[in-house]
Amino acid sequence: IAGLEGGGGLPGHLRNIGYVFQQPALFPHLTVRGNVDYGARRAKTRRIDNERVVDMLDLGSLLDRQAATLSGGEAQRVAIAAALMRSPDLVLMDEPLASLDRARKDELLPYFDRLHDELSVPVIYVSHDIEEVSRLCDHLVLLEQGKVTMSGNLFDVLALANTPLLSGRNAGVVLWATPVEHEYGLTRFDFGDGDIWVPGEIETGTNPLRLRIAASDVSLCRIRPQETTSLNILRATIEEIRDVSEAAAIVRLGVGNQALLAQVTRRSVSRLGLRQGEKIFAQVKSVTVRR
Repeated sequence: IAGLEGGGGLPGHLRNIGYVFQQPALFPHLTVRGNVDYGARRAKTRRIDNERVVDMLDLGSLLDRQAATLSGGEAQRVAIAAALMRSPDLVLMDEPLASLDRARKDELLPYFDRLHDELSVPVIYVSHDIEEVSRLCDHLVLLEQGKVTMSGNLFDVLALANTPLLSGRNAGVVLWATPVEHEYGLTRFDFGDGDIWVPGEIETGTNPLRLRIAASDVSLCRIRPQETTSLNILRATIEEIRDVSEAAAIVRLGVGNQALLAQVTRRSVSRLGLRQGEKIFAQVKSVTVRR
């Protein structure tokens, strides 16, 4: 980094980095248009089309609103637009959804999906929420007390059975699957080696999407269950069994060319006599699968 006199770093206003805070940092006396234009006027180069950003974040109907009148989700969309309008080389998002409740988070996540899919600007996304990370990130870096404990492809890191930071409620995997049909308010996803039913009618005919399955929502059976309310019953192979506490164990399963984790009790492992390499059936309740 080009240094200042005295050996300091490059001053903040000269770094071409967009920053999205936990709380939307807007000028309350300006309209949405004024806040967005403020970012655009500071662009060193014009690599991102302004109208495209407004369209992706669905801001067209808000442009003449005063920033002070916006809801939390609307204000954060404007803050993201302002950061992108300066055509940054990098965007840092510091827990941008932390101040929102679950309903507002779910409302905003599709916009993040569009940014991820349609823009080529790299984003460092800081979060404690494993569902946000699973949905949005490609490369995962785990930090504990300021030190990197694990780094790698998101899908590979989540599927590990020996990562303490990804145990308990954070344990789970992401599958790639394609939506193919609707029934009873559910969508059936095909992932090549089985089907997964998911709540909601998600548009079919699209590219594969990510589905997060928490390890605590997976149960194991030696024989295929009959007359069960679980719609998702998958043939799997036990790849690894690892104790994670005095009472619990994580079982890593191979399902075709993808992985699944099941969090079960050590007593269940012993009672069923589960062993590496064995064939098994995994049950996943449809209502627990997250898009």
